Amino acid sequence: MNLILLFDDDFTDDPKRVRLTGRRLRHVQDIHRAAVGSTLAVGCVNGALGTGDILSIEKNVLEMAVTLDDSPPPPLPLTLILALPRPKVLNRVIIAATSMGVKRLVLLNAVRVEKSFWQSPRLSDENLLAQRVLGLEQAKDTRMPEILLKKRFKPFVEDELTALTAGTLKLAAHPYDAVPCPVNVAAPTTLVVGPEGGFIPYEMEKLKEVGFQAVSMGARILRVESAIPALLSRLFPL
Repeated sequence: MNLILLFDDDFTDDPKRVRLTGRRLRHVQDIHRAAVGSTLAVGCVNGALGTGDILSIEKNVLEMAVTLDDSPPPPLPLTLILALPRPKVLNRVIIAATSMGVKRLVLLNAVRVEKSFWQSPRLSDENLLAQRVLGLEQAKDTRMPEILLKKRFKPFVEDELTALTAGTLKLAAHPYDAVPCPVNVAAPTTLVVGPEGGFIPYEMEKLKEVGFQAVSMGARILRVESAIPALLSRLFPL
């Protein structure tokens, strides 16, 4: 945890004081091994970064005085549309995308996405929030990404995708019949990444009909958890 992320209900009646319990308290105690008088990096969700000076630590609660006076890092100018990955991969992908600055993530159905994936408890609101928080804490960011769930491929592509991607460079990561993925793009971008095994030809044709270009990073076929950081680093070098 490189940043302690603060929520509205952490603040006391004094807008410059917060109380922490649970996971964040345990992390401060066990990992930071902080004490009264220690200063930690903090940030308010969708707000400013700053510092927190520990005023007291008890068994179940920590109190800090916070100063929030710095801006979070700029977001990536990117919408990431991702065919829903295997549940055990989903958490890692959300953390990675969030920590790299993605602020809109669309989880999409596709023929090669197993129906059971959509029943996973990892799609619960609680879990999706928890993984985004971990990504923000890692990157010392505060801007909470939006996650959209789209369970029907064709209606989404035909009825929503054009408006969602207006004014952006439209790229679909696909290992076949593709041009090399561009490097260091300057324009706002929408990137679509398929499931393990890729999109079927019908799905790629539907994406092309609304303006997407198939792009590839070469002959190697990567798992989604490797492909996402590789593609984002290529498009928007840190």
